[in-house]
Amino acid sequence: MTEPKQYDAIVIGAGPAGVNAALTAAMFGKKVVVVEKSAAVGGAGANTGTLPSKTLRETALALSGLRSRRLYGVDLSIRREATVADLMSHERVVKSSEQTQILGRLDRSAVPVVHGSAEFVDPHTIRVTHPTKQPDQLLTADRIILAIGSTPSRPALFPFEHPRVLDSDEVVELHEIPKSLAVIGAGVIGSEYACTFATLGCQVHVIDGRDTLLPFLDLQISHALAEAMTDLGITFHWKETVTHCEVPADDEVNLRLTMSSGAVLEADAVLVAAGRESKTAELNPDAAGLLLGKRGLIPVNEHFQTNVPHVYAVGDVIGFPALASTSAEQGRIAASHACGSAVLSRMPLLLPPGIYTIPEAAMVGETEGSLKSQGIPYVVGRGDYAENARGKIIGDSKGFLKLLFRAEDMKLVGVHVIGEQATEMVHIGLMVMRAGGAADLLLHTCFNYPTLGWMYKWAAFDAVIARYGSLDAVPVPVPGVAKD
Repeated sequence: MTEPKQYDAIVIGAGPAGVNAALTAAMFGKKVVVVEKSAAVGGAGANTGTLPSKTLRETALALSGLRSRRLYGVDLSIRREATVADLMSHERVVKSSEQTQILGRLDRSAVPVVHGSAEFVDPHTIRVTHPTKQPDQLLTADRIILAIGSTPSRPALFPFEHPRVLDSDEVVELHEIPKSLAVIGAGVIGSEYACTFATLGCQVHVIDGRDTLLPFLDLQISHALAEAMTDLGITFHWKETVTHCEVPADDEVNLRLTMSSGAVLEADAVLVAAGRESKTAELNPDAAGLLLGKRGLIPVNEHFQTNVPHVYAVGDVIGFPALASTSAEQGRIAASHACGSAVLSRMPLLLPPGIYTIPEAAMVGETEGSLKSQGIPYVVGRGDYAENARGKIIGDSKGFLKLLFRAEDMKLVGVHVIGEQATEMVHIGLMVMRAGGAADLLLHTCFNYPTLGWMYKWAAFDAVIARYGSLDAVPVPVPGVAKD
């Protein structure tokens, strides 16, 4: 084994968190190397999770004709014998392009990628074991950033060796679209795949021990999404857990799931979406003096430092919210701090979770429930897709935008959207909130027509009328935002 190669920073993991950490450190002029266990860069976001699932969703929407439901004369259908692989052809193009783009950015920033498994030798030294027969490699650095991501949890109850018992990384590798699918877990991943497969003509059952869909959402959005998913043909089994999973020897026979109530559910395939976990033990954390939390997660401070100050951790390995967007931000902030800079000093206070169900849902800021619990008086403004010209064009009759304003000064404190392009729509409200904007900012903004963004204007009018009774009674200007 050769002498350790010296770097300013070692980043372990080439997913959204690791890549953005490495690129940021390089922007500060640091000598950086990325260690990636997999053959491809991009992590779960590009290779097994975010991009594949969203691409499959888009393909399902296009081929099912769901988006064309109001275009008379259009008749789209999906061949029963079509495989998920057939539907994922576009995904392969998208994934390959994303990998090439990531490698290009790293190359332009003079950041090499070393492929192999990483583990600590001491607090500053990493051993890389290569997948080939080449000798192990030692790397050393003043700063180390851990961004190893996560893998799907695999409860022992489920026999994952069976080809029709799947985790969320395997589901896109199905040889054929199942006639029926049981989804274990009504979290974000489970809900997204449930919608996609229901749209592909699969009979979907969702089993969850709770009684509310995605309870972190505003309750009105949660109920609307559950109703929309039911309309897709999805059956929910609330307050149920699986106690036994029986797999048949005959490939033509359904799997049998026994639930906590004693009810038995048969399905062609089972998708277990029971959360994710990080394999931090593989890093040999004791050699660095790292302390681990529950499920192998790494506790960090506001700068993403671990208990070993020169070792940082970002992304899924630190737990919630474990989104590609937030992980990328964490990587940038950790790298900035590791480089001794305050240019990127803290995480944004406002994070806009986007859920790629059918329909999409997104939010930022307070919910009605959180405002009530804090005793903050508020006003609701609403805009409906059915009353919006662009909403009529795309045929979305049930989506809506819901804005929450603090009654005292009509400052925008919460944005909630369900419907087509909700994950894009939420960004308008996010920027208003980042600017400390109130209803006045939306009333004095011109939106293109016909656009979904137009709903922000009408939701603001709706809230102002609800607050003051009529425009005649509105203070000029509405408190909260200065004029241009």
